[in-house]
Order: sequence, then structure tokens, then C-alpha cells
Amino acid sequence: MGQTPHAVGRRWPYARGMGLQKTLFAAMYDRMSRSSEDAGTRALRRGLLAEATGSVLEIGAGTGLNLTHYNGKVEALVVTEPEPAMLRRLQQKARAQAPLAKVLRAPAEDLPFEDDTFDTVVSTLVLCGVDDQERALREAHRVLRPGGRLLFMEHVRSDDPAFARFQDRMNRLNRIVVGCDCNRPTLTTIETAGFQVERLDRTMLPKAPKFVRPLIVGSASSSGRTARAHP
Repeated sequence: MGQTPHAVGRRWPYARGMGLQKTLFAAMYDRMSRSSEDAGTRALRRGLLAEATGSVLEIGAGTGLNLTHYNGKVEALVVTEPEPAMLRRLQQKARAQAPLAKVLRAPAEDLPFEDDTFDTVVSTLVLCGVDDQERALREAHRVLRPGGRLLFMEHVRSDDPAFARFQDRMNRLNRIVVGCDCNRPTLTTIETAGFQVERLDRTMLPKAPKFVRPLIVGSASSSGRTARAHP
């Protein structure tokens, strides 16, 4: 069914506003994250990415805060990011910090790669913001070779019922401001996507708003090849 010009006119200011919000968020992201990075998040990234080996894919790479932490065990690096404003900053940072990395615009839910392409998939503070978390993880599973590993550092719903309810109350505001659902059962979704969790650390995101602090950091194997099909 076609839309009347009046209907289109009602939608345009919203779309333009969302575009401006994403542009401003990308411009401010590194500055907003600096205190948390300095207080320990950067060290969490470094420790996690020390495990990356072989052909590596990073999804939702944002402004490229992980780029300096990949080491000599990485043979090839591909980083993806769906948002144009973030992508521009990622491209600039990659040219300076990881000139051999390949930078692509792609959503985590629809990765432009063949099955069994990568040895490692990296996801850091991404799965809270994707439109379809289950699909994104199925895609990560699909592009990993048998025995490949998912390295993750993600916001997660608290195991404490009272704190989880607090996250639920704050989540709508959090989604509006930063596009993040901080109360997702991300660990469960990782496991149901066919991954076998090998290492799991439950910790807190330093110097972050209280309701987004619960964090999981770890690795999971794709050895169980049960989540191959697209929805």
C-alpha cells in the first residue's frame, strides 16, 4: 500500500533526528568511554583479544577501540560496523592503527561471508545493541570454522532478581540514549546459538552507570555445529 505525502512528512523529522543522534553518539563515543577504559575496560579488552588467533572477524567494531590489542597471532583481520557515522571513524582509526585490516559496512545479523571462514569472531559491547541478538549469534556461529572461537565481552542481565528489575526499569531510557538493551540474557543466547562456553568471567564494567555494569567476559567454541540455518 502506498503512503500519502502527509504520512511520509510525519516520519521524516524522526528519521532525521535519529540520524543526528547516531552521528553525535559516534562523535562522542571515545570521549564518553575514556574514564571506563582508563579504569579497567581497556585491560579487559587486551586480555580477551590476546586469545584471538588466525583469521579474525570483529563484529560491531564501533570506533575501533579494539584495534591496538590484536597481536602477532592474528593472521588476517576483518572488522565490520553497520552505522555510517561509526564506520567513518573506524576507517580513520584503522588506517592509522591497523592498516592491513579490512573494514566493511555490515550488520552482525547479515554477515557477507561464506560458512566456515574465520578462526575467531570478536564481539565486545555489541550484542546489547543489535536488532536481533539471536540472529547475530547464529551468523557468528555460521562464519566460524569448526572448533573456532567466539570471544565476547558483553553487558548482561544481572543474576540478582532485584537488580535485574532495576535494569528493566532503566532500560527504556538506556535504549533511547545509547541504543543499548542492558538487560538481555546474552549468555543464554550464546549457548542456544550452538556455542559451548569454555571460559566465563562475571565482572563489572568500571565507571559506568550502575544498571549497565554487569558484564560477562569469556570465550566459547563453535564445535557444536547445530545452528547453521538462517531464519
